[in-house]
Amino acid sequence: MDIATIFGITIAIASLVGGFVMDGGKIGGLYQPTALIIVFGGTIGATLTSVSLKDFFALGKYIKVSMFGKAKDPLVLIEMLVTLSAYARREGLLALEERVENLNDDFVKTNLRLVIDGIEEAMVQGIMEIEISNIESRHKRQASFFDMAGGFAPTMGIIGTVMGLIHVLGSLSDVLTLGPKIATAFTATLYGVASANVLWHPLANKLKHRNYSEGLYYEIAAEGILSIQAGESPNALRDKLISFLSRTDRSRLDKMGQRGQDQLEAQAQ
Repeated sequence: MDIATIFGITIAIASLVGGFVMDGGKIGGLYQPTALIIVFGGTIGATLTSVSLKDFFALGKYIKVSMFGKAKDPLVLIEMLVTLSAYARREGLLALEERVENLNDDFVKTNLRLVIDGIEEAMVQGIMEIEISNIESRHKRQASFFDMAGGFAPTMGIIGTVMGLIHVLGSLSDVLTLGPKIATAFTATLYGVASANVLWHPLANKLKHRNYSEGLYYEIAAEGILSIQAGESPNALRDKLISFLSRTDRSRLDKMGQRGQDQLEAQAQ
């Protein structure tokens, strides 16, 4: 579970509502069913018009990935590849077959099978590049869904406010109700702007960040697989893959120690 996403949305909503209440407002005043229907219904409808039905119905999956998806750890990947490299150098590439079947990483498993089957390096590299490109395209498409919703929401809020003001202007004779009616009209703008900046755009940015992180992960995996195929030494492979990491991650990798190595060795067996 990605706690940061859930905490972030919760803190943002709590801050907005808390500030409103501290300023003397009543929480009940923020609840306007008509504005909710206009803003969220209009946003969903406009977004549906912009994408395919298949992508639209995948919305729940995209939200689940943003909030509960577990990020892939490149440090574990590096140690796994180094362990497999050492075994391949000692026993040969064909000896990796049994160990590869026990791996949990489908990308590494699939492409190491190609190496074991004797597929040429250029072809293996090409296949991995296509797969990585498709993964990145899928992630960008997911993020664009939320970016579109974030763009439509404020506009729907303005539309809702204008509709509310039209209703207000149609009943100017009732002076006592003008204030509450105007406040109700502007609630739609609040819903539109708040949903865009608390929900839609943050979820899009989360998916973009995940795309970058997973892109780096798969680049490391691809480089490691090609190095194993080329028969590079485990130490050289480790040094090469570490160069992809930030200084902070390099320190974390050093702290993994023998315990992490033992766990990875057991996984590869």
